[in-house]
Amino acid sequence: MKNLHKAATIVVFSLLISCGGKEEKKEGFQYDRTKKTETSKEDKTSNNIVLVSDDLMKFNLKEIRVKAGQKVTLTLKHTGKLDKKIMGHNFVLLTQGTDLVSFATVAATARDNEYIPENTTEVIVHTKLIGGGETDVIEFEAPAKGTYDFLCSFPGHYGLMQGKFIVE
Repeated sequence: MKNLHKAATIVVFSLLISCGGKEEKKEGFQYDRTKKTETSKEDKTSNNIVLVSDDLMKFNLKEIRVKAGQKVTLTLKHTGKLDKKIMGHNFVLLTQGTDLVSFATVAATARDNEYIPENTTEVIVHTKLIGGGETDVIEFEAPAKGTYDFLCSFPGHYGLMQGKFIVE
């Protein structure tokens, strides 16, 4: 009986030893961490701008930087699907000091002019109103150095669809 007990103990320890110590190699997705590099100020300043909008009432950019005195090419893309009568978007660059709420209130009444108030001195430049799948391109001379506001003037959109246009 003692021999049977010793034999059983040896078998159990042998099994434990043979099962342990294996290094488990996991296969699957591997990745390397890359260090995020800081872009220089010059890299952030471009006079060729692509501004993307969608059916969720947002622009992809909250800040646009351009060089003073040079031609700016701005492309507005609407990547959504809704018609411009329901979810139209535009880009409106306003003069410095323009009150956004007051401007948007007046713009909301200018339906026949694509929500751009007529005879206003507050608008520097604007795109046409576009719907889902549409694009509009405008070219203009960058205004004087400073910070300007831009927005979408479609009724109710300015609260979410606005940003700073910085001329350096």
